[in-house]
Amino acid sequence: MVIKLVIIAVIILGVIAIAQLMRVYEISSKLRKNNEAEISTRDNKLNANLMLLFMLAMFGGFIWLMLTYGWTGRGEAASVHGIEIDWLLNLNFIIIIAVFFITNALLFGFAYKYVKRPGVKAFFYPHNNKLEMLWTITPAVVLAVIIILGLKTWNEATSGAKAESIRVELFSKQFDWTARYSGVDNTLGKFDYKVTTDNNELAILTTNTIDTAIQQMENGIMGIKTLEDRLNDEHLMLAPKDRDAMMEDLDRKNNLVRLLYQMKGRHDSRLDAQAWDDFIQKDTLYLCKGKEYEFNFRSKDVIHSAYFPHFRAQMNTVPGMTTRFKFIPIVSTIEMRDKKNDTKFNYALLCNKICGGAHYKMKMMVVVLEESEYKKWEDSKLTETFRDKYFASTVVSVIEEI
Repeated sequence: MVIKLVIIAVIILGVIAIAQLMRVYEISSKLRKNNEAEISTRDNKLNANLMLLFMLAMFGGFIWLMLTYGWTGRGEAASVHGIEIDWLLNLNFIIIIAVFFITNALLFGFAYKYVKRPGVKAFFYPHNNKLEMLWTITPAVVLAVIIILGLKTWNEATSGAKAESIRVELFSKQFDWTARYSGVDNTLGKFDYKVTTDNNELAILTTNTIDTAIQQMENGIMGIKTLEDRLNDEHLMLAPKDRDAMMEDLDRKNNLVRLLYQMKGRHDSRLDAQAWDDFIQKDTLYLCKGKEYEFNFRSKDVIHSAYFPHFRAQMNTVPGMTTRFKFIPIVSTIEMRDKKNDTKFNYALLCNKICGGAHYKMKMMVVVLEESEYKKWEDSKLTETFRDKYFASTVVSVIEEI
């Protein structure tokens, strides 16, 4: 309590001291017969010199920071697309830094050169058409060049990939990534959210997954049959709120089953082969150096953002739609470790959208292999295709239900 009183007393005394100093300043000004609005020549020259000194200190500090901490700290780009992005970004930095030096040099230089002097009247210069055209057209042309180059680079990154490019789907949900490779035929199987089940998290569409979805919707633990039995059970006492919720759930599942039967009637079973050879990778995304990849992105819940910082690539993943981009890795993980002199370095896929409480841990390790190593890894996945995983988990599910 005593400490608080002392602090309050110090604050009050400080305010009183400042007020008294202001009063002394006013009285001294009156005694000197000076108008407060008038600034002395001495003060003007001091401010002009300080302007020049501040400009030199600011420019010197900027140059020192650039020399000490590097150009931007991005590190070496690890993809063809990344080199183009870095070139464009460097061009932007050159333009911005040049404008920074020119405008500030003019601002502080003019403040120093045209300081108020006794007997010198300010020149009134209201308008100049040539200057107006100069500082309107020049920025417009520079911005047009930057925008055109940016759109060109963006279109190249998001346009369709070549036929031989490797297709990979990246599926995002709170809070992890799942990769689906297109397999031997290099074609990703179709998908539809309505066939999502415990053993088909990515909702891959085949004749069997449709049948499984219908089976689980009709006869699962909380399927249509179970809900109907509970609602028709005369011995089961349900609160009105619980009964209404159960009825709403039953209507939703009946509508979904109807859609699934319609889908089954339209589905072309010949497309199943595109999905069966796909294989799913959970923890690590493996890429082959020198090969072009087309990434297709989906989101299960909210908007995420797939961010490959070392490859200079980023794309939002949006629920209900597919987004894509492509790039070619050109530096393997081993090579980048040597370049950075860091044996623990790994590329990473991050989420660059604040997608929830555990957003900070939504990442996936990326490993870039030489072609021979990648081929060995790819061959090892031939016995872990969606067909192998799906039918194995289907058998387990059936046994558990029995």
